[in-house]
Amino acid sequence: MTRVLGIDPGTRLTGWGVIEPAGPRARLIATGVIRAGDSKPLEQRLKIVHDGLRDVVAEHAPTTVAVEDIFFAKYANAALKLGHARGVALFVAADAGLEVFAYPPALVKRSVAGRGAADKTQVARLVGALLGMRELPTVDATDALAIALTHLQAVRARGMTAAAAPKRKPRA
Repeated sequence: MTRVLGIDPGTRLTGWGVIEPAGPRARLIATGVIRAGDSKPLEQRLKIVHDGLRDVVAEHAPTTVAVEDIFFAKYANAALKLGHARGVALFVAADAGLEVFAYPPALVKRSVAGRGAADKTQVARLVGALLGMRELPTVDATDALAIALTHLQAVRARGMTAAAAPKRKPRA
């Protein structure tokens, strides 16, 4: 069975969400946030993200991983830190032997909310509605679920299983 782990990487908060197809819809398996905080040195926060994602993979056994593609941030330092967290997510996936698919933030917003300029609150509400959630988790978790939903939608649009989807290599 196809099971997708969506990851919204960050050095303070890393959102994650696991879903699987359920007919024409998607079913929520689990979601959460890895809280690395901001008071620890970067290398310790990255280890927390690594260990947390490794535990998520071990517990929920995804078959593929979907991550947010890199984008050009307004602040270079923030983009570099995001890149570190994204690298940890890619490493955890590779270490577990999982394929990784990357999606640009505007595509994720467009696939879930219908427009690439949707705000985080709108995306969160729509993700909650699509997955039948009674209570919404944090925006970091709903962003991760939106990434996973985008992957399932891309796979369905191609008419194939997630494992057979053309691999879109994440950029370094």
